[in-house]
Amino acid sequence: MSERVPVIDGHLHVFAKQSEEFPREIKENLPADREATAETLMQRMQSNAIDGAVLVEIGGTSIETHAYLLHCLAAHPDRFRGIGLVPPQEPDPAQHLTRLVDASEGRIIGVRISSLGGPEDPMAPVDIRALPVYPIWEHAARHDLVIWLYPRAVDAHVVPHLFEAFPQVRVVFNHLMVCPGPKFWYDEKGRPQAEVPMPPETRYSTMGLKIGRILANTRGTYPYENVCVHISGQYAFSKQRYPYRDLAGWHDSLYRVFTARRLMWATDFPWIDTDPGYGRSVGLPTELMPYLAEQEQRQLMGGTASEFLRFTPPPIS
Repeated sequence: MSERVPVIDGHLHVFAKQSEEFPREIKENLPADREATAETLMQRMQSNAIDGAVLVEIGGTSIETHAYLLHCLAAHPDRFRGIGLVPPQEPDPAQHLTRLVDASEGRIIGVRISSLGGPEDPMAPVDIRALPVYPIWEHAARHDLVIWLYPRAVDAHVVPHLFEAFPQVRVVFNHLMVCPGPKFWYDEKGRPQAEVPMPPETRYSTMGLKIGRILANTRGTYPYENVCVHISGQYAFSKQRYPYRDLAGWHDSLYRVFTARRLMWATDFPWIDTDPGYGRSVGLPTELMPYLAEQEQRQLMGGTASEFLRFTPPPIS
């Protein structure tokens, strides 16, 4: 009998209403009275046979605004792992991350980064040690934390420099390896939207100098073995309704380059909860990648997350 492969939602957000117990930042898409609780998420997971999930902090970068994330990790220690945030001007990001990891009893396994702070000119030299995010990557390397990466398009050319400087750091490239530009807004359902040409132009810079070999029709050619990519966020980039057929070609490209072994499915709950719905998000890889063999499907839907993040939740009842 083959070993059971868990099904893991590799990237989503939960948050409570703004309160003294669970303080958080108020944003355009996160008004004070909006909530997407772990209890609601657990209902969706149980209905769709999802064993575990990775909760990404969204309510703020301070230690205090991580309160709800820490609460959820403590309440469901077998089901969830967490990704924290570091304040942009934090003078000691290493200490901040250590406090988060300790407070979560090791269940916060990494940190999400968007702005890298490199030169805007893609032809300019990149001094890795001068980047404001360098201490974060250095700390991740020393303490085996995961980098959750969602860089801006203006920083895309800096990405391979960090990959090469820290080959030991596990990196998960968020949302189809797309780097959003300045045209970013929220729709009437509170979902993030990004005006990005697909396939993304930033593929030429995020994939590094070995691009000729990568874009050949050879499977598994991405040169950085420590990098995975989320199959998620389609609603934000597609010009069509579910099942977002205009993104099928980019999914094919990611599959050829990374293979199912380094692709990681996720829903990006709660933004998908109304449209297209959690259950349809579970079925999206089947819609857009019907060529996956059964073993590859299991790998995408949880095997990669379990192996790469060292997270194996028990079967959900």
